[in-house]
Amino acid sequence: MSSSIRQLEPLSLWNHFSDLNAVPRPSKKEERVIQFMVDFGKSLHLDTKVDKVGNVIITKPATKGFEHRKTIVMQSHLDMVHQKNADTVFDFDVEGINMFIEGDWVKADGTTLGADNGLGVAAIMAVLSSTDIPHPEIEALFTIDEETGMTGAMGLEAGWLEGEILLNLDTEDDDEIDMGCAGGIDVTATKTYKEEETPSKTVGYTISVTGLQGGHSGMDIHKGLGNANKIMNRLLFDGFEHFGLRIAEVNGGSLRNAIPRESFATIVINEASQQSFLHKIGALAQTIKEEFKTVDSDLNIDIKPTELPQTVMNLDAQESFIRSVYAALNGVYKMSADMDDLVETSNNIAKVTVKEGQIQVACLTRSSSETSKFDLANSLRACFELASFDVEFSGSYPGWQPNVNSEILKVLTSLYEEMFEEKPRVVACHAGLECGILGQNYPQMDMISFGPTIRGAHSPDEKVSISSVQKFWKFLLNILANIPEKTA
Repeated sequence: MSSSIRQLEPLSLWNHFSDLNAVPRPSKKEERVIQFMVDFGKSLHLDTKVDKVGNVIITKPATKGFEHRKTIVMQSHLDMVHQKNADTVFDFDVEGINMFIEGDWVKADGTTLGADNGLGVAAIMAVLSSTDIPHPEIEALFTIDEETGMTGAMGLEAGWLEGEILLNLDTEDDDEIDMGCAGGIDVTATKTYKEEETPSKTVGYTISVTGLQGGHSGMDIHKGLGNANKIMNRLLFDGFEHFGLRIAEVNGGSLRNAIPRESFATIVINEASQQSFLHKIGALAQTIKEEFKTVDSDLNIDIKPTELPQTVMNLDAQESFIRSVYAALNGVYKMSADMDDLVETSNNIAKVTVKEGQIQVACLTRSSSETSKFDLANSLRACFELASFDVEFSGSYPGWQPNVNSEILKVLTSLYEEMFEEKPRVVACHAGLECGILGQNYPQMDMISFGPTIRGAHSPDEKVSISSVQKFWKFLLNILANIPEKTA
């Protein structure tokens, strides 16, 4: 299936993307893709370095006539989100991505595609390997672990880069130029509980919530998509309130930056109540599906008999767990007062696990305001601490503050209007671009972000528009040819 991708235009970009997608590159396991990039740089006889955290920097001299232009940093991240459908047999640790073409879209077979941010990486590789593209001196920065902590950007020390302009290629709409982004913080609530022997005269059931779209927990958080953890908790709450449902296990969601698509629970119910329970929980499932029919029409909720588990949660822990997850905010907390239609602050209840005496609720809170970010994080902390959870904040990173006087912003908006005969959408986004973090050690660097149109990032529905990649590539080449000259 992937061979047809190599025939797409621009050939160099799509071939580099195919090569990259043959290399497993999960976040925090980037050793193979780091070596892949080092081998690539050295094969071109370009200066290639790796910093102490694993970021790869490849430097290419300016082409003839561009020696007096400002040095640019072209930046994308090497890692990708690993999500697959429940019925897809695939091992991200050893297998490359299986791609195919459907109309104007390149997709993956039951998994994430890795267009986020593999298309950006491939575009930079295409420029580095070219012999006929005019450009100034380039420092290609390939960061690691963007998707699960931004530790690559955080670990890049001052002194590695000399560029005056940074082009981040991690935006997901081809008519959009990003000049700012949200920061984020991980909020993790944990609690231990005592397991009790399963009561007598009970029967076991599994509840599964599947078929949700999922998506990017920043860029898609305003769409009202279903969160599998919140839906599951609603079902558990109702069963507990009306029928004394007892929980044995819960496993929902995966990565913090992905809206959870699936959740699974093992529960027990009193034998005498099971028919009433099945009727009421079935009716609630239909109500929930009706609520989400417009945005998540494939939502599926199944309740099936299963082997009776040996143990369940003790009642006090179960009640505090269900009520705290019900009370915790998920979704948009606040819209920006300064930019139309921009989410300022949000939270994603990303992963919920209950098993063997341990509860964990993992959230990602985002905001373009540091004060609002911690306001919501503290609200979540208070909610879970009231239920006797331990709450930890970690991985906090800053947003990227817009600079309306940016020189490179003016270059891009002017070129876009000239090339496409319309104005681009100049925005700040509700996602965690690395620009804000990189700017801490490189405060004078003029930064901008753009990219091709990608849909369904962080989910197995991820796809990238072929025509959009062509548009993005032409735009990128024109930008490289119009980088301003160095100031005296």
